[in-house]
Amino acid sequence: MAILHLLPARLSDDAPAESVVPAATLDCIRSLDAFIVENAKTARAWLAACRHPIPMRDIAMSELNEHTPAADVPKLLDAVAAGRDTGLLSEAGLPAIADPGAALVAAAHERGIAVVPHVGPSSILLALMASGLEGQRFRFVGYLPADASRRSALVELERQSARAHETQIFIETPYRNDAMLADLLASCRPTTRIAVAADLTSPSQWIRSARVDMWRATPSTIGKRPAIFLLLA
Repeated sequence: MAILHLLPARLSDDAPAESVVPAATLDCIRSLDAFIVENAKTARAWLAACRHPIPMRDIAMSELNEHTPAADVPKLLDAVAAGRDTGLLSEAGLPAIADPGAALVAAAHERGIAVVPHVGPSSILLALMASGLEGQRFRFVGYLPADASRRSALVELERQSARAHETQIFIETPYRNDAMLADLLASCRPTTRIAVAADLTSPSQWIRSARVDMWRATPSTIGKRPAIFLLLA
């Protein structure tokens, strides 16, 4: 039986392929002619950046995203079960982490298909590495509410962080980044530590980690760009 390769994609279009994934991973990407992807347009751009030797029109590509019915997910593995090595690609970063590809990986295990993860960038882990916050115990909670309940959600995350001494990691839609930061600084205690990592792996990468009182004393603007937020009470 063939292999389902779990392959990374770059976090930033400004990052050359060779700068974010190792040579062995690039070799694997270039060796495949079939992919299951979150977004076909993004995937083609990434394969082109990897200098894939096969013309894009000759590469088999199926989409798996948040709109894919759960009943259709196992069918995407039929070619793998029939003997065709296939790559799973997220839109950015690692597949199956905060990504719909997790359902495909679970289905692969159920069918006895070999799953091979490959090394590449994870915005969540890169942000945690760069934050200086607790790296032994951490929790990724995804998106927080976008309405008025967000401040109470942040207060609860702060309580959980203090109780378990764990870093809380979350994300926001880029156009709401600065509103999220404002809510963090308004809701959290002065001694709570906040880190923000934006545009990771790109030339415009920006990372700041400080106590809330220091953020308030020296305000920052994130802007409309991909960012990860981290909190440690």
